[in-house]
Amino acid sequence: MTIRLLNQLESLRTNLPGNAPLLLKELAQSIQHTIYSSELKEVVELYKKEKSPSSYIIDKYDYLFRCIHLELIRGLLSHIYILDVCRTAHRIAISKGFCCRPEMTEAMDLSITGFVHPFTEGGRMNDWKMTNGNNICILTGSNMAGKSTYMRQVALIVLMAQIGSFVPAAKANIGIVDRIFTRVGASDDLASGQSTFMVEMSEVANILRNATKNSLLILDEIGRGTSTFDGLSIAWAVVEYISNSKLLGAKTLFATHYHELTELEGKIDSVHNYCIAVKEQGDDIVFLRKIVKGGADKSYGVQVAKLAGVPDAVINRAKEIARELEEHDLTSGAKDIMPYGEAQQLSFFRESDEPTMEHPFMAELREKDLSDMTPLEALNYLYVLQEKLKNEE
Repeated sequence: MTIRLLNQLESLRTNLPGNAPLLLKELAQSIQHTIYSSELKEVVELYKKEKSPSSYIIDKYDYLFRCIHLELIRGLLSHIYILDVCRTAHRIAISKGFCCRPEMTEAMDLSITGFVHPFTEGGRMNDWKMTNGNNICILTGSNMAGKSTYMRQVALIVLMAQIGSFVPAAKANIGIVDRIFTRVGASDDLASGQSTFMVEMSEVANILRNATKNSLLILDEIGRGTSTFDGLSIAWAVVEYISNSKLLGAKTLFATHYHELTELEGKIDSVHNYCIAVKEQGDDIVFLRKIVKGGADKSYGVQVAKLAGVPDAVINRAKEIARELEEHDLTSGAKDIMPYGEAQQLSFFRESDEPTMEHPFMAELREKDLSDMTPLEALNYLYVLQEKLKNEE
């Protein structure tokens, strides 16, 4: 086995193509140096002299290898594994057409031009730029438009760049990240008794507690497993937490159908809105698969349901209900919410401008000195107030 390993190593070293990346050549030279500057040199020389080694020679090889320090073998194998991975990445890059060698920096910036998904054919090219002062993207748009795919593209390209691979882009300048966290998809955990929403919140908690300012976060549809107000509130608070450089400040792509979150642009400096472009053709939509600046105000969920084959009776009724809900504008109060730390109006319902009349009981309660009352007297007083309210109804 050892002889076969050395034979394969020699083949790897001598058969590197002339246009191989510098990293591969350096690794090959490092392996060669490891062999010929150690006790392994004697084994290699013996192996080269014996074209058909006898059992005595083979036993001698085994004896020599048993005498070599284990750490030396481990170091050699580590070099071989890295060389194998890099050669594989080089071959895949050529076959897939990954022609961009990314520039890696220590800065927080992330700039990718003309990139596509590494594992899909014929995808639309997109650009992405994220700087230290622009590190949170709120991504909105239609269902099926490609928000999740776009975020996965960014994460995959960052990962590929950091392992030394070429990437499917025209140009890439990527700041090194310490971790990539993702919260994508929906699933429950029946074995441990956790619902879909509980699993989602557990993953969010893990991300917020373990990510750093040098991490990349991919968050898809936070808060969708509960009521609209609860989900929107959680998503809003998560964005505020991440945007605070004292608490986290990580680079984040945050896809959502809560269009109210687009109100954070302008209130928080590091938050910026992007959306997936679509084209309306009557009641139908065409997905353009292009990322553009700004926020979307529709999710086109009814249109996507129609494309999926939902019966026309359901589609038509859904349109009627959607129009009624839009007229009431249940979440219009999101515009009044102030950023965390400032004086806040947290209600989602607008307060009426009309003056309200105070109930007479309120003035009576203010004047009443409850500290002079015994528990029984307080209970009797409460009973009297309750009877008065019943008489008024």
